[in-house]
Amino acid sequence: MVLAGGVFLPVRAQEEDVVRIRTDLVAIPLVVMDSRRRRVPNLQKEDFVISTDNGKPKIDYFAAGTDRVALLFAIDVSGSSREVIARQKQAAAELYSRFGAGSRVAVLQFSDVVRLAAAFTTDVAGAIKAFEAAPVQNGKTAIFDAAAVAVRAFDGSGGFSTERRIVILLSDGLDTLSSTKYQGVVEAARKRGVSFYVIHFPLFTPRDGVLTARPPAKGFRELAEQTGGGYFRVGDARSALNPKAEVDLTRVFGAIDQDLRGQYVVGFYPGELARDGRYHAVNVMLAAPARRKLRLQQFVEGYDLKP
Repeated sequence: MVLAGGVFLPVRAQEEDVVRIRTDLVAIPLVVMDSRRRRVPNLQKEDFVISTDNGKPKIDYFAAGTDRVALLFAIDVSGSSREVIARQKQAAAELYSRFGAGSRVAVLQFSDVVRLAAAFTTDVAGAIKAFEAAPVQNGKTAIFDAAAVAVRAFDGSGGFSTERRIVILLSDGLDTLSSTKYQGVVEAARKRGVSFYVIHFPLFTPRDGVLTARPPAKGFRELAEQTGGGYFRVGDARSALNPKAEVDLTRVFGAIDQDLRGQYVVGFYPGELARDGRYHAVNVMLAAPARRKLRLQQFVEGYDLKP
């Protein structure tokens, strides 16, 4: 699928300025990892090569992962983690402040229902207020339904095709209600270039005389692993027994920031021959032989353009 965004090119007309809008930029989010699966920062445009079934187009756009970010916080308001999450407003605002101009933020709340509490905006102070939510009594949670809504929230929300699309999902990982399968969420996320960062607040239960973390629903961690994001578990049995234990996500959000800096977006304008309505595969490779020990993973694998 083509990721189309507004790239404005001013063109001089006879007696007035006319602005023409290019909407056919194909933007490809990707990550580069070393042999230890660590993200590799500081690469340049010359380190990448694009190939398609119509040849090897030149790279018309290149950016590091935090130059322009659309960030959606999906927060679980159904369980005991609700109050912990509500106290992370300042840390969340600090993470957003590290991103480039033109970045956007949104907040989605979920329990047995899913609600976009704050649509995408540049007003971070207003959006982060949505971290607070009234307690939900029934305790049921639809994590994967919420994840699917989070992915679709990027559709028609404005922004640019070149922005990095991120969902930070905060939950105890226990899905008791979803009709959506995680595989469908992963597929939809990859088509849209959306990556999940999952922050897990595990619940603990006694087992054989010791507190043991309850395993999350199948697919909870996979949302991160299969969309180019990251997984973080917060808390242990000791903190679960301490009612005064404080949780601070500043370090987790800092790790997410550093991880994003190892991500890139490359883009190109297809030629007129590609404007045929057919699906065209795209492959991004590392250019230099010295990069052969690095691994590249891309999150948009093709595009189609109407004639």
